[in-house]
Amino acid sequence: MNVVFKKIILYVSLAWSVSSCVSVYIPPTNSGKTPPTNVQTRVAINFPEGFDGASKSRYEGGNITVASGQWYLENAMMGSAENDQKNGVKAIRMKETAKVTMNFDCPTGIQQVKLKYGVYQLDKSSTFELWVSSNGGNSWQQVNSTVTATEKSLKDAIFYVNLQRAARIEIRKTDGSTSRLNIDDISIITYGTNTNLPPIDRGSTVASKDDNLALGNPSNAVTNTASPNNYLMVKNAYALSYNKSKNIANWVSWHLSTAWKGDVDRQDDFRPDPNLPENWYEVTPTDYARSGFDRGHLCPSDDRDGVLEDNQETFFMTNMVPQAPEHNRGIWKNLEEYQRTLTQQGNELYVIAGTIGEGGTGSSNFARKIGRKENITVPASLWKIIVILPVGQNDVQRINENTKIIAVNIPNENALGIESWRKYAVSVDEIERLTGYDFLSNVPFDIQEVIER
Repeated sequence: MNVVFKKIILYVSLAWSVSSCVSVYIPPTNSGKTPPTNVQTRVAINFPEGFDGASKSRYEGGNITVASGQWYLENAMMGSAENDQKNGVKAIRMKETAKVTMNFDCPTGIQQVKLKYGVYQLDKSSTFELWVSSNGGNSWQQVNSTVTATEKSLKDAIFYVNLQRAARIEIRKTDGSTSRLNIDDISIITYGTNTNLPPIDRGSTVASKDDNLALGNPSNAVTNTASPNNYLMVKNAYALSYNKSKNIANWVSWHLSTAWKGDVDRQDDFRPDPNLPENWYEVTPTDYARSGFDRGHLCPSDDRDGVLEDNQETFFMTNMVPQAPEHNRGIWKNLEEYQRTLTQQGNELYVIAGTIGEGGTGSSNFARKIGRKENITVPASLWKIIVILPVGQNDVQRINENTKIIAVNIPNENALGIESWRKYAVSVDEIERLTGYDFLSNVPFDIQEVIER
């Protein structure tokens, strides 16, 4: 996530067991309630894997053997130059369509993978993905969304695999360019059932800024112009799927806790999003002038008043939709304020908000399109899903059948501004039916089935 994740994971180094993800028990955090043993997690021994002991000076395919086991590198080598972005003396350097593949399984499954990534030297941006195999590498499936690397300094990426059977991972550089990408410090959290080992002190739980896509990418959006109506844009403040034909977002996803809050003034600097692909129409604030509709935030400004740059990001026009004024300033605002009240009560939230259909009633009339070129779709309704958790760590793991969820679908009509958002409560299943999206996809399926209905 240009995706940036800030979870702190404690790693334990013990004796190495060849060709397997041996691990040490970590007791689950679940507000005092212990989940079934089959969802306990372990930190894999000899991870994080920093590859400092590996030697490979050519890009051609070949194996390396390091503390964690044997890995296969294709179009990749070990980089130790000054321009390699690394934590230690070496990092993997990838180019073109490179692959870094585990040649061994984690026998109890993989809950989470974390790694560091950065752009080599002055190269242009690169994209990469995490893939997982549960049949010894015979077939693979992508995990979470594509990550875009744009900076030289190392950044963290977390992928939520949630696969409770023998599995291995593969990192794929997907842009095919000559730009080089560094990967370092791969860490794996596995599943396990042995509780005889002593627990590890994980420290106090305090509110943090977490991954805005931790619960999943609802539409499997990708940062690729070949997918213009489901184009993934990942910012520090939120992530979104943009629809080029509608010139609004399909959905916006963000994490909310008191860690995001502060006293930064509302910037009100509505402006085009500079990160849209070249030659795409850039919506401007004046497109909304005299339309009868507000520039309605999906991710609210008040949810991002801890850091100036985060607040400014909420005013990109890609985060705006044509919203009936009283809808925006009444019923929708009341729900936003309720969200923030929940964080003051010791909770953290994962929020996804988006749009359905075409045609709403603003302050003066019904409209299907607005803008100077009449090319911005007015949504028929706005929906929102809020997942509520007590503040803690390993959030996806802590979601269970008793996790509280608020879901609403509110027609985009000015007259509804005075009504209660509770009147428009629906199930997550209903919003999935209306949109075709798969929400909470990183949550185990059996738990999804319960909480989404």
